[in-house]
Amino acid sequence: GSRMMLLLALLALLGPAGCPKTEPLRGSSQEPLFRGADRYDFAIVIPAGTVECFWQFAHQSGNFFFSYEASRATGIANSRNILATASDPNGFQLGVSQHVRGQINFLTKETGFYQLCLDNQQNHFGFMQVYLNFGVYYEGFNTENKQPEERKELNDTLEAIGVSIRKLQLHIFHMWRFYNFARMRKGADSILLESNYNYVNWWSVAQSCVIVLSGVLQLCFLKRLFTVQT
Repeated sequence: GSRMMLLLALLALLGPAGCPKTEPLRGSSQEPLFRGADRYDFAIVIPAGTVECFWQFAHQSGNFFFSYEASRATGIANSRNILATASDPNGFQLGVSQHVRGQINFLTKETGFYQLCLDNQQNHFGFMQVYLNFGVYYEGFNTENKQPEERKELNDTLEAIGVSIRKLQLHIFHMWRFYNFARMRKGADSILLESNYNYVNWWSVAQSCVIVLSGVLQLCFLKRLFTVQT
């Protein structure tokens, strides 16, 4: 009995130490900090009464953007309003938006994982489909802190071409952002038009059935009025 208790105590002490951690390596200089893509664009279905969260890695002095569009909602209220929040790596809330669509933009003051959450807890009886477009970009055009030798290189033709290309890439990126926002609006409008089209069709069929049924009932009633018993 005592050996068994000692073995269980050893397993309890060694068990947590052998489990791998899912936290990013911040203190190790040999292994880099895990990071994903700089921007994402996708749609997600959020069940009723739940909260979905995402974590986006960003370096310091970056421009964080977060856009969303609630395209479809089911349930009794059928409201497409959803609560979106953004928090920094320390859990401090940076922005809140509770509408059908919205944007949250801010500057990243520290390096780490920023949290984005979508709250569908107000809708207890239906899911909600939401389009997301979020990420971080870095302008990188600040030359005030460069050394005098590096500033002289900006006068070279190759360096000027490189700066122009980076500016062009930044403008293309902003065009991509506006295009995605317009595409989200178009998708939401398309789903709304499709639902209205189906609603009108089913309502028209129901009204037609009621009209035909009422006509048949009137004919049967009039026929009974003129029935002569022999």
